[in-house]
Amino acid sequence: MSSPSLFLTQQGRRAADRRQVLCHLRALFGGDNTPSSLQLSAISKDSEMIFSEADTPHAALDEQAASPSDAHLLSIFQPVFERIAEGAIAREQQRELPYDAVSWLRDAGFGRLRVPQRHGGFGASLEQLFRLVSRLAEADSNLPQIFRAHFGFVEGRLNDEDEQGNARWFQRVVAGELFGAAMAERTETTGNSVNLSEDGGRWLLDGEKYYCTGTLYADWIAVSANQGDEHVAIAVPTTAPGVTRLDDWDGFGQRLTASGTTRFERVEVKDEQIFRRFKLGEGRTDSYISAFYQQVHLATLAGIARAVQRDAIAFVQGRTRTFGIPGQSSPRQDPLVQRVVGRLSSLAFASEAVVEKVSRSLDELWQAYLAGQATAEQYAEADIRTYQAQQVVIGQVLEATTLLFEVGGASASSAARRLDRHWRNARTLASHNPAILREAYLGDYYLNGTVPSKAWAERFAEAKAKDKEQPVQPAVNEGDLA
Repeated sequence: MSSPSLFLTQQGRRAADRRQVLCHLRALFGGDNTPSSLQLSAISKDSEMIFSEADTPHAALDEQAASPSDAHLLSIFQPVFERIAEGAIAREQQRELPYDAVSWLRDAGFGRLRVPQRHGGFGASLEQLFRLVSRLAEADSNLPQIFRAHFGFVEGRLNDEDEQGNARWFQRVVAGELFGAAMAERTETTGNSVNLSEDGGRWLLDGEKYYCTGTLYADWIAVSANQGDEHVAIAVPTTAPGVTRLDDWDGFGQRLTASGTTRFERVEVKDEQIFRRFKLGEGRTDSYISAFYQQVHLATLAGIARAVQRDAIAFVQGRTRTFGIPGQSSPRQDPLVQRVVGRLSSLAFASEAVVEKVSRSLDELWQAYLAGQATAEQYAEADIRTYQAQQVVIGQVLEATTLLFEVGGASASSAARRLDRHWRNARTLASHNPAILREAYLGDYYLNGTVPSKAWAERFAEAKAKDKEQPVQPAVNEGDLA
């Protein structure tokens, strides 16, 4: 079996080297005796080191400051989650977009959970982030998906060495600004048709995206576009002239996520809005962003399992008759009903345990990154573990959302209860990033040593080789917006 480290790009190796050198130097000269103006930075791709003056020191070590306690975070956000849960059924029945719920979360600082404390954020760990995502999903599973692109954007900045640019974006996030995404398209062929072009010294963005989750609620849209033979990731204000957002998402689940169309017609883009640039088909082996995006879905699914258990218990405890038994009875004393609820509790526990395991492994990788010690094997393992969790958690949660109806008769199907929303939402989430493709990647990895990021690049190369007449663009990966 070939080692995944063979696929670590030279650029990724240099970045890892720079981070490690920086950490060692700051550990040597850091502490209370370090002048506040001293900053060490590696400014070239060849790891050339310089000393430069700046007001804020680089915080590769500062990012490792103690995270807030779980109790502190819950004291802030649990009341908001409970408020959101109170209106979940009504929103579902009326298809009422949750602008108020998004505002409550924004005001509580949910969007700045991962922003470092030195920039005004909470500095929460990845474990804490995903734990809170699950709690929010238990209240209403639409909300975590609305915030998914936002958290992905923040995580991308945390893994970007452009400190000046990061500080600028973090300042916006701390002020309460939210980010949506415009990445995928609903076209005849897989690719990226949105284009960034130059016109009279201005950058102009044109094209259309679909599945633009969260953009109706956002202040910014992270857009994936082409510029010549390069991909670019751009942050565009939702209020910019030429931006049109449509509420035309027609999925039967996650109906309130605003995952519809966004159009860009000669939208002017400034240089500082371009936050990533890379060659078409260029794979990333030094990133856990794809795993991060999938983990948001898995944490959301685990939250749905918790909601199923909650609703099953509430349904049974409120009933006073059982099918086939004359007069009043207590279903909560029925061994068959108890068995169903017991199974639901086990499914919720198992899905949450798997998600916690993946969250912990991603947190460990994040800490290794900060220390400049992250390896290609760790990045590959992040994808592998997340794909494995995907295969298991989806089945567990879908089973729970169906088994839920066994605790009652026809009354469980009442539209007033909207218990069906759990299955519809879970099924829709499970359809994101096809599990069958990820399962094939797992088999290829264990049989042939092919890491998923390389498998993705090989699929692009194959498609390009088959059609040399027409340029083939790769399917846009969620990590492209990081």
